[in-house]
Amino acid sequence: MSDPQPIRVLVVDDHPMMRAGLRGEIDAQIDMHVVAEASDGREAIELFHIHRPDVTLMDVRMPGLGGIDAIEILRKDFPNARFVILTTAAGDVVALRAFKAGAVGYLLKNLLRTELVDTIRVVHSGRRRIPPDVAREMAEHAADDSLSSREIDVLRSISQGQANKIIASELGISENTVKNHVKSILSKLDANDRTDAAIIAIRRGYIEM
Repeated sequence: MSDPQPIRVLVVDDHPMMRAGLRGEIDAQIDMHVVAEASDGREAIELFHIHRPDVTLMDVRMPGLGGIDAIEILRKDFPNARFVILTTAAGDVVALRAFKAGAVGYLLKNLLRTELVDTIRVVHSGRRRIPPDVAREMAEHAADDSLSSREIDVLRSISQGQANKIIASELGISENTVKNHVKSILSKLDANDRTDAAIIAIRRGYIEM
Protein backbone atom coordinates (compact mmCIF):
# COMPACT_ATOMS: atom_id res chain seq x y z
CA MET A 1 0.00 0.00 0.00
CA SER A 2 1.53 3.32 -1.08
CA ASP A 3 1.89 6.23 1.33
CA PRO A 4 -0.78 8.97 1.00
CA GLN A 5 0.23 12.02 -0.99
CA PRO A 6 1.39 14.95 1.18
CA ILE A 7 -0.89 17.96 1.55
CA ARG A 8 0.19 20.55 -1.01
CA VAL A 9 0.19 24.07 0.44
CA LEU A 10 0.37 27.50 -1.19
CA VAL A 11 1.66 30.23 1.16
CA VAL A 12 0.54 33.81 0.51
CA ASP A 13 1.95 36.68 2.58
CA ASP A 14 3.66 39.93 1.67
CA HIS A 15 6.38 39.54 4.34
CA PRO A 16 9.31 37.33 3.21
CA MET A 17 10.23 36.35 6.78
CA MET A 18 6.67 35.24 7.47
CA ARG A 19 6.66 33.12 4.30
CA ALA A 20 10.01 31.61 5.24
CA GLY A 21 8.76 30.75 8.72
CA LEU A 22 5.60 29.15 7.36
CA ARG A 23 7.55 27.15 4.78
CA GLY A 24 10.00 25.89 7.38
CA GLU A 25 7.23 24.72 9.72
CA ILE A 26 5.20 23.09 6.94
CA ASP A 27 8.09 21.40 5.17
CA ALA A 28 9.21 19.93 8.49
CA GLN A 29 6.04 17.80 8.51
CA ILE A 30 6.08 14.43 6.74
CA ASP A 31 2.48 14.80 5.54
CA MET A 32 2.63 18.25 3.90
CA HIS A 33 4.87 20.54 1.89
CA VAL A 34 4.84 24.03 0.33
CA VAL A 35 4.40 23.98 -3.44
CA ALA A 36 4.72 27.76 -3.97
CA GLU A 37 4.86 31.16 -2.28
CA ALA A 38 3.11 34.39 -3.30
CA SER A 39 3.53 37.94 -2.01
CA ASP A 40 0.15 39.38 -2.99
CA GLY A 41 -3.32 38.42 -4.19
CA ARG A 42 -2.59 38.67 -7.91
CA GLU A 43 0.45 36.43 -7.67
CA ALA A 44 -1.57 34.02 -5.51
CA ILE A 45 -4.19 33.67 -8.25
CA GLU A 46 -1.55 32.96 -10.88
CA LEU A 47 0.25 30.39 -8.75
CA PHE A 48 -2.98 28.73 -7.68
CA HIS A 49 -3.88 28.07 -11.33
CA ILE A 50 -0.42 26.56 -11.91
CA HIS A 51 -0.09 24.40 -8.80
CA ARG A 52 -3.72 23.68 -7.74
CA PRO A 53 -2.78 23.39 -4.03
CA ASP A 54 -4.82 21.37 -1.56
CA VAL A 55 -4.72 24.17 1.03
CA THR A 56 -3.91 27.85 0.60
CA LEU A 57 -2.76 30.03 3.50
CA MET A 58 -3.89 33.54 2.59
CA ASP A 59 -2.89 36.73 4.38
CA VAL A 60 -5.64 39.34 4.67
CA ARG A 61 -3.68 42.56 4.26
CA MET A 62 -1.38 42.79 1.27
CA PRO A 63 -0.47 45.54 -1.22
CA GLY A 64 -2.73 45.62 -4.25
CA LEU A 65 -5.21 42.76 -4.14
CA GLY A 66 -5.92 41.58 -0.60
CA GLY A 67 -6.43 38.01 0.53
CA ILE A 68 -10.22 38.01 0.86
CA ASP A 69 -10.70 39.52 -2.60
CA ALA A 70 -8.31 36.92 -4.05
CA ILE A 71 -10.33 34.14 -2.42
CA GLU A 72 -13.56 35.49 -3.93
CA ILE A 73 -11.98 35.44 -7.39
CA LEU A 74 -10.50 31.95 -7.06
CA ARG A 75 -13.66 30.40 -5.62
CA LYS A 76 -15.53 31.24 -8.83
CA ASP A 77 -13.33 28.78 -10.75
CA PHE A 78 -12.44 26.48 -7.85
CA PRO A 79 -15.51 26.19 -5.59
CA ASN A 80 -13.99 23.31 -3.59
CA ALA A 81 -10.67 25.03 -2.88
CA ARG A 82 -9.63 25.15 0.78
CA PHE A 83 -8.47 28.56 2.02
CA VAL A 84 -7.17 29.48 5.48
CA ILE A 85 -7.05 33.17 6.35
CA LEU A 86 -3.91 34.44 8.11
CA THR A 87 -4.47 37.59 10.15
CA THR A 88 -3.68 39.52 13.30
CA ALA A 89 -7.34 40.60 13.57
CA ALA A 90 -9.64 38.65 15.86
CA GLY A 91 -12.65 40.83 15.02
CA ASP A 92 -15.92 39.36 13.82
CA VAL A 93 -16.25 41.68 10.81
CA VAL A 94 -13.09 40.44 9.08
CA ALA A 95 -13.89 36.83 9.95
CA LEU A 96 -17.45 37.05 8.61
CA ARG A 97 -16.26 38.61 5.36
CA ALA A 98 -13.60 35.91 5.00
CA PHE A 99 -16.03 33.04 5.47
CA LYS A 100 -18.57 34.63 3.12
CA ALA A 101 -15.80 34.83 0.51
CA GLY A 102 -15.13 31.11 0.87
CA ALA A 103 -12.49 30.64 3.56
CA VAL A 104 -12.80 27.48 5.64
CA GLY A 105 -10.18 28.34 8.24
CA TYR A 106 -9.19 31.41 10.22
CA LEU A 107 -5.75 31.43 11.82
CA LEU A 108 -4.47 34.23 14.04
CA LYS A 109 -0.80 34.91 13.46
CA ASN A 110 0.00 34.87 17.17
CA LEU A 111 -1.15 31.23 17.21
CA LEU A 112 0.84 30.03 14.20
CA ARG A 113 3.47 28.26 16.28
CA THR A 114 0.90 26.10 18.06
CA GLU A 115 -1.97 25.73 15.58
CA LEU A 116 -0.60 26.01 12.03
CA VAL A 117 -0.08 22.38 11.05
CA ASP A 118 -3.19 21.15 12.87
CA THR A 119 -5.30 23.78 11.09
CA ILE A 120 -3.95 22.66 7.71
CA ARG A 121 -4.82 19.04 8.48
CA VAL A 122 -8.29 19.96 9.74
CA VAL A 123 -9.31 22.00 6.69
CA HIS A 124 -7.75 19.49 4.31
CA SER A 125 -9.96 16.80 5.84
CA GLY A 126 -13.03 18.82 4.89
CA ARG A 127 -13.75 20.53 8.19
CA ARG A 128 -13.70 24.19 9.22
CA ARG A 129 -11.38 25.77 11.76
CA ILE A 130 -12.40 28.92 13.68
CA PRO A 131 -10.61 30.10 16.84
CA PRO A 132 -13.00 29.99 19.83
CA ASP A 133 -12.58 33.71 20.57
CA VAL A 134 -13.44 34.63 16.99
CA ALA A 135 -16.44 32.29 16.97
CA ARG A 136 -17.75 33.88 20.17
CA GLU A 137 -17.31 37.36 18.72
CA MET A 138 -19.20 36.35 15.57
CA ALA A 139 -22.04 34.85 17.62
CA GLU A 140 -22.23 37.90 19.88
CA HIS A 141 -22.74 40.28 16.95
CA ALA A 142 -24.72 37.99 14.64
CA ALA A 143 -27.94 39.99 15.07
CA ASP A 144 -26.30 43.44 14.94
CA ASP A 145 -27.01 45.92 12.17
CA SER A 146 -23.86 46.20 10.07
CA LEU A 147 -22.35 49.54 9.17
CA SER A 148 -22.92 50.86 5.67
CA SER A 149 -19.97 51.67 3.42
CA ARG A 150 -20.59 55.40 3.95
CA GLU A 151 -20.70 54.96 7.72
CA ILE A 152 -17.38 53.14 7.54
CA ASP A 153 -15.95 56.07 5.57
CA VAL A 154 -17.13 58.45 8.29
CA LEU A 155 -15.84 56.16 11.01
CA ARG A 156 -12.43 55.98 9.36
CA SER A 157 -12.25 59.79 9.40
CA ILE A 158 -13.40 59.86 13.03
CA SER A 159 -10.56 57.50 13.94
CA GLN A 160 -8.16 60.03 12.43
CA GLY A 161 -9.51 62.73 14.75
CA GLN A 162 -11.27 64.73 12.04
CA ALA A 163 -14.15 67.09 12.88
CA ASN A 164 -17.54 66.79 11.20
CA LYS A 165 -16.91 69.83 9.00
CA ILE A 166 -13.71 68.32 7.61
CA ILE A 167 -15.36 64.92 7.12
CA ALA A 168 -18.23 66.54 5.24
CA SER A 169 -15.84 68.40 2.94
CA GLU A 170 -13.71 65.31 2.20
CA LEU A 171 -16.70 63.03 1.53
CA GLY A 172 -18.71 65.62 -0.40
CA ILE A 173 -21.72 65.48 1.90
CA SER A 174 -23.38 67.99 4.25
CA GLU A 175 -22.27 68.43 7.83
CA ASN A 176 -25.78 67.50 8.95
CA THR A 177 -25.50 64.22 7.06
CA VAL A 178 -22.22 63.51 8.83
CA LYS A 179 -23.92 64.13 12.18
CA ASN A 180 -26.67 61.66 11.25
CA HIS A 181 -24.06 59.07 10.26
CA VAL A 182 -22.22 59.56 13.54
CA LYS A 183 -25.44 59.10 15.49
CA SER A 184 -26.17 55.88 13.59
CA ILE A 185 -22.60 54.61 14.11
CA LEU A 186 -22.75 55.18 17.86
CA SER A 187 -26.06 53.33 18.02
CA LYS A 188 -24.97 50.35 15.90
CA LEU A 189 -21.69 49.92 17.76
CA ASP A 190 -23.24 50.63 21.16
CA ALA A 191 -20.48 53.19 21.66
CA ASN A 192 -20.41 55.96 24.26
CA ASP A 193 -18.71 58.54 22.07
CA ARG A 194 -16.63 59.01 18.93
CA THR A 195 -13.42 57.73 20.51
CA ASP A 196 -15.18 54.67 21.85
CA ALA A 197 -16.69 54.03 18.41
CA ALA A 198 -13.25 54.14 16.77
CA ILE A 199 -11.79 51.72 19.34
CA ILE A 200 -14.68 49.27 18.88
CA ALA A 201 -14.46 49.52 15.08
CA ILE A 202 -10.74 48.72 15.08
CA ARG A 203 -11.19 45.80 17.47
CA ARG A 204 -14.00 44.29 15.43
CA GLY A 205 -12.25 44.85 12.10
CA TYR A 206 -14.40 47.53 10.48
CA ILE A 207 -11.34 49.74 10.00
CA GLU A 208 -7.59 49.30 10.12
CA MET A 209 -4.94 51.47 11.70
